[in-house]
Amino acid sequence: MKDHPGFSGFPAGRLPLTPVPNLFFSELLPQIDHLGELKITLYAFWALAKKPPEQRYLTLEGLQADERLLQAFADPDLSEIEGLQEALERAVARGTLLKVTVDDQEGQAYFFINSARGRAAVEGIVSGEWHPSGDPESPISLAHERPNIYTLYEQNIGPLTPMIAEELRDAEKEYPPDWIEDSIRIAVENNVRKWRYVEAILEDWKSRGRDEREDRGDTEKARRRYIQGKFADLWDS
Repeated sequence: MKDHPGFSGFPAGRLPLTPVPNLFFSELLPQIDHLGELKITLYAFWALAKKPPEQRYLTLEGLQADERLLQAFADPDLSEIEGLQEALERAVARGTLLKVTVDDQEGQAYFFINSARGRAAVEGIVSGEWHPSGDPESPISLAHERPNIYTLYEQNIGPLTPMIAEELRDAEKEYPPDWIEDSIRIAVENNVRKWRYVEAILEDWKSRGRDEREDRGDTEKARRRYIQGKFADLWDS
């Protein structure tokens, strides 16, 4: 990690200001528990305030090209790009940012603040009435965005620790996203909100193969197997 000099203070005189809604401090800030998410949220307010109203969106390509922004996501365990992407996923999952993926632009991602103007822009893109590309003939669709694995864990299992975060990153590389979502859903249905339990389900699916009919459609049968079978020792641990 690079060493940065200390901040020398704000200079005298009138300085440009960035408007931040009061609701950010009263409603949103108390919920944000990830430094990267906080950084990208504040950056979005600053960057979008500098743009004219018709261009108040950010692109993933543009964010990745901002070297000073990327420096904020330097981390021993993640590349700067990975840190930026994780922060964006968290902000989108929380609902602070809205994300639209343009399929015919090689998956170009656009980000908007979740405000009345931002929601109207997204609706305009989805309906085909407005196109960030400037090309009225360019078809644009709103891609389905899966919940981030960290958000899934925090919303359904418990607080995220550095050790759990590392295990979640490994699981994300090893298992399909729908497997992770379904295994967490089964854990919640069985009231076993433990990562060990979720991990055991994933390992079982990997070793024996998934029976989509049983594991998706017949949840009661799946519940009995996980409670009474090889996972019984995880029930009370």
